[in-house]
Amino acid sequence: MAASSSSSSSCSLLCFLSLLSLLTLISSTTIPISRFHKYPLPLRHQNLNYLASSSLTRAHHLKNPQTTTTTTTPIFSHSYGAYAISLSFGTPSQTLPFLLDTGSDLTWFPCTHHYRCDNCSFSGSTTNPHQSPILPFIPKLSSSSKILGCLNPKCSWIHRSNTQCNDCKQSSNNCTQICPPYLILYGSGSTGGIALSETLNLPNNTVHDFLVGCSVFSSFQPAGIVGFGRGLLSLPSQLGLNKFSYCLLSHHFDETTTNSSLVLDNSSKKSQGLNFSYTNFVKNPKLADKPAFSVYYYVALRHISVGGQRIKVPYRYLSPQLDGSGGTIVDSGTTFTFMSREVFELVAAEFRRQVKKQVRAVGMEAMTGLRPCFNVSKEKKTVSFPELRFHFKGGAEMALPLENIFAMAWEDEKGSGGVMCLTVVTDGVAGERDLVGGPSIILGNFQMQNFHVEFDLRNDRFGFRQQSCN
Repeated sequence: MAASSSSSSSCSLLCFLSLLSLLTLISSTTIPISRFHKYPLPLRHQNLNYLASSSLTRAHHLKNPQTTTTTTTPIFSHSYGAYAISLSFGTPSQTLPFLLDTGSDLTWFPCTHHYRCDNCSFSGSTTNPHQSPILPFIPKLSSSSKILGCLNPKCSWIHRSNTQCNDCKQSSNNCTQICPPYLILYGSGSTGGIALSETLNLPNNTVHDFLVGCSVFSSFQPAGIVGFGRGLLSLPSQLGLNKFSYCLLSHHFDETTTNSSLVLDNSSKKSQGLNFSYTNFVKNPKLADKPAFSVYYYVALRHISVGGQRIKVPYRYLSPQLDGSGGTIVDSGTTFTFMSREVFELVAAEFRRQVKKQVRAVGMEAMTGLRPCFNVSKEKKTVSFPELRFHFKGGAEMALPLENIFAMAWEDEKGSGGVMCLTVVTDGVAGERDLVGGPSIILGNFQMQNFHVEFDLRNDRFGFRQQSCN
């Protein structure tokens, strides 16, 4: 869920500022991680349509962002298409849920009693359209909460430039001007507020002066976001982590208490005995005029195969180009994998060529926004589809199981058949101009179900292995 920030003054910023007037890391930590639920849709094809649409919206933003040792924690899964963890901030602690996002770097929470959120409520959970379903963080109840000052070096982390502190002299040590408010634009919504310096309370460690956003308004953001991207603002950067890893539950565990783990690791040793396959991270060479790209985790994808058949993908899509286009990123905030149209059409065509027994379900394709879809109602035995495999530089290969490639869009009452759709999205339709700029392939969390993935920051590499995460 990559984001871009803006410090431009506007009516909305002045409004929320008026509201604001009312208001030694050890080896490792483990935190539970779960799927996050937002809109419970009654029919499978409706939910798939929502996930396809939100995945494509997010891809648009990741490709063209607008400019305006070890700790363990549980991860829980939800039908909204995202994964969530709980973090505790303040003195005494206030615990809130956060969406896990490797495509952005700012961590923020709903903040103050006056927090306003448009289109953020759970279905049927509140009668007030501006009321958040999540209880906000209350700075007044925390003795460690401090508003970040304009001269604080961390202020420039948010605005990515030298902040102009016009109300005080740069040499002054007692400047009272606060860091300018932030406005973050995501593909699916926005949030705005001011920066706080606050205490982060992990299960076996306390982190003082952690920079966190105190958002006083949001749209289409049902919870706060914890940024795990590559920027200075991110949680891994602020904690000085050498690596972090997580295992994403299958979507079969949506809305259950089953969870997996997020591990925050500060050890300097390489992972041993875990049988990870590794590929090095690569950087987008065009970052000067698109700083948001520096937050992404680019990996060196060399080719794609379907059913053992290599897809002839043009090199300009596989490797970041001088104009900033191309390349592959791993993004926990995207649900269905995105591929630029030319890449997608090659992959989809190969699936259609190899899947000859099943009839295309064109009507369901229109209803879900996914294609191709196949009618498997007449199949009396186990359904078989070609394997989708990603081949990375260095020899690492990610072979996706059927449940990570296709989703059941409809199933008959007897459970003897239905319609299955490829869970990859693309922009527009064939014949139109492709969306320009940014990564060509975005590996989403649906394809990472039951994969243990490791972001080895110290050794600048991405590791993965398939395993059961529950």
